[in-house]
This record gives sequence, C-alpha cells and structure tokens, in this order.
Amino acid sequence: MNEVVSSKRVTRTGSSDGFDEVLVDVRNLKMYFPITEGVMIPRVVAQVKAVNDVSFQIYRGETLGIVGESGCGKTTTGRCILQLEKPTAGEIISDSAERQKRVHYLLNVCGLATAFADRYPHEMSGGQRQRVGIARALAMNPEFIICDEAVSALDVSIQAQVINLLEDLRDEFDLTYMFISHDLSVVRHISHRVAVMYLGNLVELADGDELFENPMHPYTRLLLNAVPIPDPDIEKERAHEIIQGEIPSPINPPPGCVFHPRCPMAVDGCSKNIPQLREVKPGHWVACSEV
Repeated sequence: MNEVVSSKRVTRTGSSDGFDEVLVDVRNLKMYFPITEGVMIPRVVAQVKAVNDVSFQIYRGETLGIVGESGCGKTTTGRCILQLEKPTAGEIISDSAERQKRVHYLLNVCGLATAFADRYPHEMSGGQRQRVGIARALAMNPEFIICDEAVSALDVSIQAQVINLLEDLRDEFDLTYMFISHDLSVVRHISHRVAVMYLGNLVELADGDELFENPMHPYTRLLLNAVPIPDPDIEKERAHEIIQGEIPSPINPPPGCVFHPRCPMAVDGCSKNIPQLREVKPGHWVACSEV
C-alpha cells in the first residue's frame, strides 16, 4: 500500500461551491478492457468494466480526492483524463477555450494560419511541419531549446526562412539555443559561438566569426576547406585538401590525440599525449599541442 503521511492537519479550504471555474469536466466516462481467448483467431469473451459511466467535475484551484480499494478504477480514471488511455465511451473536457487560444497564438507566432491546428502532418510541407515543431517547443515557455538538425531536410530557401524565424523568436522570447548541425554555413549564420567536436572530443571552441576566419585546429581547417564556395569559378580554381583515412571506431579510439591518424600536422608526440583544451587567445580554445 502506498501512503502519504503528514503530521499537519489538513484544513478544508472550500468546496465546489467556492470555485466558479470548471477545469476538468468528466462526462459518462467508460473504460472497458476486453478479455479474449484463442491464439490464431482471438475473440472477446468478456469485458472488465474498470470505469463504468462516471461523471464529475474538477474546479480550478481545488483538490479533488479519489479514493477506493485497489482495482476500483481510480488509476484508470486518471489515465483517461491524461489521455494515456483511450476511453471506451464518454467525454473529458478540459479548459479547451484557453488551450485553443494558446495554440492559435503559437501558430501565428511561427508564421502559420490557425487552420493548421486541425491538419495532419501529411497535409503539410516540410517547412510547415518544422514550424509546427517550433511552436510545440515554445508551448512550455522554455528558456533553453536544443535544435538538432532543425533545417537539414529543407531546401535552401526554406532553410533561410526557418533560420530567420528562430532568430526572431530568440529575440522576442529571450531564448537560448544549442544548434546542432553538419551544415557549417547555417551554423555560421545563426551561432554566436561555435564548438567543433571529433570522435566524442571537443577540439575547438570560439566566437563564430573568429572560428570561421581563423580556424586553428587541423580538423576545423579541413572541415571548413570542404565547404563549397557558391561562385563556381572560384570553387573550380581553389585548392582542396581532403581529410585522409576513415573515422576510427569510438569503441577503440586512437591513443593520444584522437585526430592524429588523419592529421596532416601530426608529430610523434600526438599519438602519445592527449591534448588539453586551452585558451590560445581570448575566447578561442583549441585542443592541439601543435597550435
């Protein structure tokens, strides 16, 4: 038996007569669980009537206690209210007008019409689905949001729209982002600082412009060198430096600096000593003994 014990006396502060706003309205709730027999062709032979035509209201600000013996339907009633179970019959109505107003507001903030609240994902474009995802992230009034490949599946024009939206929302709601992406051009556009990782290690961390204009770690340099230049004539003429070899297995990483088997600057000590992340100039951190 689960019990909550308190040494303080509980004082009743009011009844339903003292509250004038219904928060949850449960109407004729039924939750039946079928009992089946047979393996190849199961058939329903009986039903467990866990909740059988229950109706009650919960008022904003009150505490409604639900009691009864084990198996009486308390937990099932709660799960139905939270929509963890789909009721067999009945209605559960909760403060819908306020919730709908909030949904419409967030859709509008993210550049979508209120009609999108009633659409299924397959009825939306990729960019529209991404905007809905952003609206969902804002629903809980967060301070910090992790964007993991938030625009990777979108074409360039839609990417720009979503990135601009994220920047506007950051300013409007005072948000903080961690933006995870393999697209360096997008990262440069949206990020204040940039961290570069290789095989589970942080190898460089700096202000965005500083890192892109003055990369110090050999891996960062090779990454940036691999980014194509939009001008085809310049792209055709510039020298390319390809990262040699394959990424080692994280199960058995190389000793010393994990990048040394592929590093064009590697020396004997790189395979023995693990470089520490150190500040080589104000705000610019690098994990490389040769920098």
